[in-house]
Amino acid sequence: MARLPTLLLDIAGTTCALPQAEIREILPLPRLHTPPAAGGPLAGFLNLAGEPVPVIDLAALFALRDAGGGRDPYRHVLLARGGIAFLVDRALDLVQLEDESLRPVESARSLNGCVVGEFAMGDKLVHLLALDRILTLEERTRLDALTRQATTRLARFEPEGARAV
Repeated sequence: MARLPTLLLDIAGTTCALPQAEIREILPLPRLHTPPAAGGPLAGFLNLAGEPVPVIDLAALFALRDAGGGRDPYRHVLLARGGIAFLVDRALDLVQLEDESLRPVESARSLNGCVVGEFAMGDKLVHLLALDRILTLEERTRLDALTRQATTRLARFEPEGARAV
């Protein structure tokens, strides 16, 4: 009987889960830089040691709440592997998911096949998400372009002596 360490999340009142291995860090909601071109589910950029990390509001992405909604300052940012972060209402708990309790979900039942499984927890059905499927290829391409713009913008503020010759 294998166990999968799984992080439970509250996304606009919907309980979802992610494999713990896909999350590098859970942060309290920091101040985010929101460029004028940002919109929709892009909550802004987190400046992580001089590198802009895009933060996607999962409630807005999944159309569970309008973009910019949920102004709760106690929300969490999940820093994922792969240079992206996700904004959720709460990181609820870390649980050990038993393999036999996970039911696979047909990829056509969710956008881009991002829901890969589901399991019962009490009286709730919890959706297991796959981070690499949350964004479509077009969304990733647009996000990469915005990230490059944010990187260029931050580089303009480097002190003159800090640049490599």
